[in-house]
Order: sequence, then structure tokens, then C-alpha cells
Amino acid sequence: MKTKKWFSKGLLVLGMVSALVGSCLTETTASADAPYRTYTLDGYGSINETQTAYMPYSSITKVGEEALNAPSDMTIRNDTLYIADTGNKRILVSTLDGEYIRDFGSDLFKYPCGVFVLEDGTIYVADRDANSVFVFDNEGNLINTYGKPDSIMYGDDMEFKPQKLTVNSAGTMYIICEGNSKGVVQISPAEGGTFLGYFGTNETHVTLTQVIQRMVFSEEMLATRPSNRPNTPGNLSIDEKGLIYTVTQGEKQGSLKRLNIAGTNMINPDAYDDYPVAVVPGNYDNVYMATARGFIYEFNNEGDMLFVFGGADDGRSRIGLSTNVSAITVDSVDHLYTLDTDKSQIQIFQPTEFTNLLHQALYLYSKGRYTESKEPLTQVLTMNSMFDYANKAMGRALQQEEDYNSAVSYAKLAKDYSGYSDAFWEIRNVWLKQNLVPVIVVLVVLAILWKLIGYLDRKKNILAPVHNQIKKVKEKKLIQQLTYGLYFMKHPIDGCYGVRREKKASYLASNILLLIFILYNIISKYFCGFLMKNVREGRYEIVMDVGIVVVVLAFAVVCNYLVCTINDGEGTAKQIYCSFVYSLTPYFILQPIVFVLSHVLTYNEYFLIDFVNIVIYVWIVVLLILSVKEINNYSMKETAKVIFLTFFTALIGALLIFIIYVLWMQVFDFISAIKGEVVYRIGK
Repeated sequence: MKTKKWFSKGLLVLGMVSALVGSCLTETTASADAPYRTYTLDGYGSINETQTAYMPYSSITKVGEEALNAPSDMTIRNDTLYIADTGNKRILVSTLDGEYIRDFGSDLFKYPCGVFVLEDGTIYVADRDANSVFVFDNEGNLINTYGKPDSIMYGDDMEFKPQKLTVNSAGTMYIICEGNSKGVVQISPAEGGTFLGYFGTNETHVTLTQVIQRMVFSEEMLATRPSNRPNTPGNLSIDEKGLIYTVTQGEKQGSLKRLNIAGTNMINPDAYDDYPVAVVPGNYDNVYMATARGFIYEFNNEGDMLFVFGGADDGRSRIGLSTNVSAITVDSVDHLYTLDTDKSQIQIFQPTEFTNLLHQALYLYSKGRYTESKEPLTQVLTMNSMFDYANKAMGRALQQEEDYNSAVSYAKLAKDYSGYSDAFWEIRNVWLKQNLVPVIVVLVVLAILWKLIGYLDRKKNILAPVHNQIKKVKEKKLIQQLTYGLYFMKHPIDGCYGVRREKKASYLASNILLLIFILYNIISKYFCGFLMKNVREGRYEIVMDVGIVVVVLAFAVVCNYLVCTINDGEGTAKQIYCSFVYSLTPYFILQPIVFVLSHVLTYNEYFLIDFVNIVIYVWIVVLLILSVKEINNYSMKETAKVIFLTFFTALIGALLIFIIYVLWMQVFDFISAIKGEVVYRIGK
């Protein structure tokens, strides 16, 4: 949407603002308000504030009397919390409330930074500095150790520094190793540890700068440049289906992935953050992602962002705000746990009533129980009627009940193109079944009447008065100039000759055509079909729309005229302006077709609109190029040169206007400051 940098930067600003206005919380219990705001992403890609999704509930800084020291990972299994207490070189085991159960490994570990626990209580620990993965039973007794895989496929020069890991039901380990950009390391427990290969390798991204460097630099120079290696995943998790989730910092696409057994990504979330550090699947086919700066994202199974909340600590150590998050997990009652390494603190969040209802609907909907999901969805929408995911799910549920008209309404609210298309397709089918025969009959009758009237007109001349009036209208000079665009678009070379030599154009006709173009543009923007509409309902910026068209056209004409004048062009400003306006004629002719199609086509048929739009814009560009050539009597080489110089002149002009604007604003602020000072002194 799903584009991502603006989201994370904007979110950071919003988070900082919300942190400043939030109320203080104690370390053990939450107050009535959270110290942050909760946001969601609507169908238009805008960040909107919504109800608080999760409230800070409590925090853990000690397990019993044992203080945490730079912990780096944690997990929950069978309502028991396992913490990689890295600074103390041990694994701490506690209740979910932080009551001490046991600890182990202090005599073995060097830098335990990853922990995972199987359903049967088997504990896996990744120790970076020990270059090993240790396996313990549920009492903390060592039962196995895995070191660097003895395989050529792994790479002899590749170190084994495990940082994070997860394990599937078959005992296969998925390990993230420091500095290993080849992907997630897969090790089977068979034969004491068998290397299965790399998994979920990130793609490399070649920039334009790197392409130029490879073309220009020598091999010796390229050798001194940083190698273009894929980014190493930072953390991972696994769900009950065996699907692997990874998060990677610095990825513009694929920051969060859900990988199947073949390593293929199955999710494309519609919002990313530049600094994801942890991920965990939820209890409702949802997934949570935490960032280093303390933001927590929640996505549904399809990658729609439900919530984002939290933020960076502002120095007041309020629960709910973080300094350096390194892990996230969730318990059986949907309490979220985040681990802050710098604060040596675990923060716990509990879902609000709003979120519980949404999760209930999410679960029912994912299981295909659409009718049952309507009740919690209705309650969610009662609390927030503009929550897009709820509208989307409600539309899908109504579609399953064959209430297609209502489904379309909810799909429009949620900007759900796919859901809208599915429901609209059904509505269109019903309409065609009911009305196709009558429509064909009417068309046949109209065709017969047309032929009959034409026959009678030829025999009896019954339409002579009409023909005479049409002929008189066509003979008017203004009408001839307005309709000249039809000839211009079909015969641009002769059309330009008519503009130059035969006075087939005028300012009045061109201005009228420009006005029609503006009206077409406004109608297409605000009253087109749902699939083509990119503006919010009820929001109109007509003055801006008119201004953009007029300013852009005027700027293009002025720049082109100036360039042509100094390059021996023969065209006048009037001729250039008129030819530019006439070049827009394909838009006049074909845009009504696009407008009609936008109201009757589904999402799968939208390629027809794209095709017509391509024809429109290619045709306009060709006419503009030929206009520059023929109006000024240029060769194609001269035309290309002039067009390039026109773009360059426009760029310089825009830059100058911007500079003048900035300077004027500074002068205005200076005058306002002086005025305020004078008023203050006179008043005093």
C-alpha cells in the first residue's frame, strides 16, 4: 500500500508527541490513560488515531530477588516465562508475574542471547560468544550441544555466532547468526546436527549509484567499495503451522516476512518500520512486530495493519515507553510482553475491550464463521465506525450471506477493492439476468427507429429543418474552431498547418476547450467509479485542481515559447498555446469512456481502464511532440533538443519560484516581527 519511510518517520513524530501528552504510570499498574496514542492505517494509506488497543499493565525488573542485567531475549511456553539474562550469563525461569522458579547455565554460558522452548519443555539457547546452541530439558539439565556445522555448504570462512533461534515440531533449528548474510541457518538434530542449508535469504538491492560505479570504476576501485550483500535477518519466530516469521532492518520491502517451508514469503504488510527487532505470531492468525524505538505493530493474517502503539521513552521512565526493545512475546490471554535491554525491564500490555472484540471477530472470520463474526464486528464499529479492517471484514461477512448491496457499502468505507469487486460482480450479474433482454429489445427498437427515420428523411426530407439548423451552427466560426480538435488529433501535421497558416484556432476556442478539460478532470476525479477514485468522499479541492492545470499549462507554454524563441522557432505564443490545448483532444474523446467503465467494471477488469488511459496519454504526448515540431518548423533532432531544454527551463523556473517564495516568507516574518514589536512598545 501498500512508501514506507514516510510512515515510520511520521509515526516517530506522532509517538514523540503522544508521549509528551500522555499521563504518568507507575511501574506495576497502569493508570486510566496510556502514555502513548494508538494509530491505524486506513484504506487511503493515512495514519489515523483510533481507540487505545493495549494498555500498559505491569513491568518486571526482577525475577523474585534476582535483578535482570541487559537481557536480550525471552519466550513464553505453558504460561512460563523464559528470559535470556545475558548480562548475568544465565537463563531465568519465572511465572508470568515475575516470580522466581529457577535459573541455569551461569557456569556454561558466555553470551546467551536467544532462547526458545518447545511444547514438551525442551529449552534451546543461542550463545553467540560460545559459538554454540545448547539444548536443555525442562529442568535445565544440558542434553545436547550444537556447534558450527561441518558442511562445505555452510562455508569454511563463515563463523557460527548464533544470536536468535526457533525450532519446529520436528526439532529442526532455524538460527540467525551474526554476520551471516546468506540467510537463516537450518540444522536438523539428526546425526548430531545436520546442516540443511540456508533459509529465507533476503534479496540484494542494487542502487543507481552502484550501477554507475560498476560501469566506470576499475576492478581495483570496486574492490575497495563495500560488497553488496543481502541484509541479515535480525530476529525470527514460528507459528503453530510451522511458518517462519523474520524481521530485517534496512529492508525497504520484506522488513517483515512470513516464510513457508520452501522459504517463499507469504505476507506483504502495508506498513513497515526501519528498525524492526522482534516478531511473534498471535493467537488469532495475527502477528506482532516490535521495533527498537518501542513501537509495536499488529497485523492480521493478510498483512493489514490493525494497530501501532508505544514509542520511545522520554526520560520519565513511564511504563509503556521503551529505550531499546529486543524481544516481544504473547501469552495465552493476549497479554503482550516486550523486553527492553537498556532498561533491563519487561513491560506487559493487556488488550482493551475494543481489541478483544476485534480479536474475537478476527478469529471467527479466519475460521470461515462469517455470520458469527458479525456480532463482534458490529460492536467494534459501534465504538469506531471508521475502523477500516472491521468495515472490510463486515463487508466480506455480508457477502457470504449474499447481501451484496450492503457488502459493497462496507467495502467502499474500507477501500477494499477486492471485496468491492466480488460483491459488485454479483450485483452486476443479477442486474444483467433481470434486464439484459429488455435492454437488447430497447436497443433493437431504437436501431429500427433510427433506420426508419433515416429512410423517411431520404424519401420525404422530414428532418430538413433540423439539418438546416445544424448546418447553420457548424458554419459559425467558433464552432468550427472548437471542433477543429477532432481533425487535429487525426491529422496533427495538417492540423498544425491550419493553426499556423489558416487561423483555425483562437484564444476563445482554446480557453473554452481548456475549461472543458478542467471540468472533465474534476468530474473524473470526484465522481468516477469506486475503483478509480483516489480521494476521500466529501473532500473537494476544486480550486487546487483548477490551479494545477492552469499553472502547469501556462508554465509549459511560457517555457516552450522562450526556448523556441532563442532556437529560431517560427511559432507564436498564441500558436503554441492553441496547439497544446488541441493536443488534449484525445482526453475529451476517450475520458468519458473511462468514466463510464469505472462504474461498471470489477477489479479484475480494471486493465481495460489502464489500457484506455495509456492510449490517451501516449496519444497526447505524440500530439505535443508533433505540435512543437510543426508549429516551429523544426526537424526531429531540433524538436528533441527543444523539448529537453523546455523541461530544463521549467525545472530552473520552478526552483527560482521556490527560492523567491522562501525569501518572501522570511521578509514577511521580519515585517510581522517589527510590526509586533512596534505595537508592543506603543501599547506599553
